[in-house]
Amino acid sequence: MPSAALRIGLTTLGCKVNQYDTATIADRLSAAGHRLVPFADTADVYIVNSCTVTNQADAESRQLARRAKRRNPAARIIMTGCYAQVAPQAIARLPEVDYVIGLNRPDDILRAVTAELPQAVAVSNVRKASRIETFGTQTFQNNDAHLKGAAFTPQTRAFLKIQEGCDLFCTFCIVPMSRGKSRSVPPRRVLEQLDLLAERDFQEVVLTGVHLGGYGADLDPQIDLTWLVAAIEERKPVPRVRLSSLDPHEFSPALIDLLTQAQTVCPHLHIPLQSGDDRTLARMRRRYDRTLAGDVLARLRDALPQAALGTDLIVGFPGEGEHEFSQSYRFLEDSPFTYFHVFPYSVRSGTTAAKFTDSVPKPTITRRARQVRQLGARKKAAFAARFVGHTVPVLFEHSRDKTTGLLKGYSRNYLRVLAAGDDACMNRELPVRLSHLGADSLRGMIVSPDAPQPSREP
Repeated sequence: MPSAALRIGLTTLGCKVNQYDTATIADRLSAAGHRLVPFADTADVYIVNSCTVTNQADAESRQLARRAKRRNPAARIIMTGCYAQVAPQAIARLPEVDYVIGLNRPDDILRAVTAELPQAVAVSNVRKASRIETFGTQTFQNNDAHLKGAAFTPQTRAFLKIQEGCDLFCTFCIVPMSRGKSRSVPPRRVLEQLDLLAERDFQEVVLTGVHLGGYGADLDPQIDLTWLVAAIEERKPVPRVRLSSLDPHEFSPALIDLLTQAQTVCPHLHIPLQSGDDRTLARMRRRYDRTLAGDVLARLRDALPQAALGTDLIVGFPGEGEHEFSQSYRFLEDSPFTYFHVFPYSVRSGTTAAKFTDSVPKPTITRRARQVRQLGARKKAAFAARFVGHTVPVLFEHSRDKTTGLLKGYSRNYLRVLAAGDDACMNRELPVRLSHLGADSLRGMIVSPDAPQPSREP
């Protein structure tokens, strides 16, 4: 196998934090002269950036490794990511996997690609006894690997990881076991990285973290996310910034006031409620109840009436009877949420919830998930319909809609929009007059006088 210009297939499972980590790995591989190819193609090396949020995610990671080995039996297979972090020895026993490398180790991945690491080594910081290793000296302060830009392919939007790890230990979640304690990128580094992404012509950056609301608590001097958002608003390094996810109790009055005046941070907030029932929230070990969540949502609705408010919901959590589900459903029905991400509960071994014995039957979980998704679809459509006839700024992406051939993009408040236009409109924010609501997006017409016009109708 050649030692340079290897063909490398790289795939990602899981969250935006994992997507950022994949971009970091890809950036390093490209800089070393290797060629990235689609994971479904024949490659010399395959890298699976795994997820471990559920047992099913573990299984999918293993399946991807097996498929890659079948595609090219001579290829080198590397497993990294959260699953590799929590179960390195078990993965190292898989015959298809050559290297198991834990989180935040792009240099080790680069060495494994060129066979400079011993074969079948399990390089990881894993949970030992009753404590969690905090990744040794690999902190944000002294490891620039975390701060490489997500710029390995032409993109409009970049993900920037500003926080890692979590100290909360919700009963359904394995992530604190894989990602370690909460730690933050110093604000100076965040602003420098935003400047770098602006130089690379990114128009939008999503600030991500395992627990974004915990940002800054570990820094000296201690700051918080509101402080960072204020610094970004003052500096305005890129045209758009989105916040990936914040829990209800993390919206302070100061942060809400700041968001009402924001010109860079978009009016799009994702609030992972998980349930609208107090008993279920307590069993999940969430840090709020429905009263607090309802108050925060009401303040956000009044302060930011045009904002998209999304949420994550776990349906069928152990102990969720018909009463608990009905309480949660009514809360969601009355809420100002504009879209839902619905997750049927599945057991994740190693979590507290895996020990609960009052499980919900799968047919019941399926029925409830369908009901909540239908409610979410109605709320999403109603929110989008409010903007028909209005003109909104839309940032068009680097690729077209596959079905229609139209330009595709998102408004600041996360409306998906399709419009006719020339390729020169890509990676630009342009005003679009919205004409009607389609199946999964709004249609509109670019009304900027200086926008390049399409040479033909797609």
